[in-house]
Amino acid sequence: MVIRVLAYNIRSLRDDDAALVRVIRATAPDLLLAQEAPRFFRWRRHATRLAARTGLVYLGGGAPATGPLLLCSPRARVERTEDLLLPPTPGLHRRGLATAVVRFGAVRLGVVSFHLGLRKAERQAHAGLLLDRIAALDTPYAVAAGDVNEDPSGPAFRRLAARLTDCRVAAPQGGEHTFPAADPRRRIDAVFATAGVEVLGCGVPGELPGVTPGDLRAATDHLPVLAVLRLPAPGTA
Repeated sequence: MVIRVLAYNIRSLRDDDAALVRVIRATAPDLLLAQEAPRFFRWRRHATRLAARTGLVYLGGGAPATGPLLLCSPRARVERTEDLLLPPTPGLHRRGLATAVVRFGAVRLGVVSFHLGLRKAERQAHAGLLLDRIAALDTPYAVAAGDVNEDPSGPAFRRLAARLTDCRVAAPQGGEHTFPAADPRRRIDAVFATAGVEVLGCGVPGELPGVTPGDLRAATDHLPVLAVLRLPAPGTA
């Protein structure tokens, strides 16, 4: 079973939402793991409208996860969802996780959208809780994607990559750097997968049908990361 997973910081839909929709539709994701989704007034309306405009379905997250959002294609069958708040750091925006278990055919997959914080110590602590949450989903495979807020050399990024497959490293495809969108110089957004998931390609998508370089710059301040993954059937991994 081959699926397409898109990680995308959408900056609360404050930019060119028409360009954002064009980018998402062109990547044709089965799962959209977004960060910085609207989380205040009419947040659910914004989330469901984005889903409808991109041909996806609202799965979970948004305000209850303080920003991380999950959308899925009709290919996914939803088993359960749960939004979790992480321990707060005084004076900073509280972080959370949008989590779900879905099925593609006979394959169960855990899914987590995350957005780590601005302080190094908080990122490290929350990376550990993210790993604990992935294990607690108790699925044969899992994928986690989000804004790490640090480069691969950072301690939180390295902690995640030590336990999970950094999909970009496993099968580079397309661009590497994701931030800032206007002049990308850093790779702070990533897709991770558990053992057994085969990575067919991962990176910032290149040419997309109906999408211009201007669309990628205008949609939000991050570039998207697209991972194409193969989930082995049960008992064949």
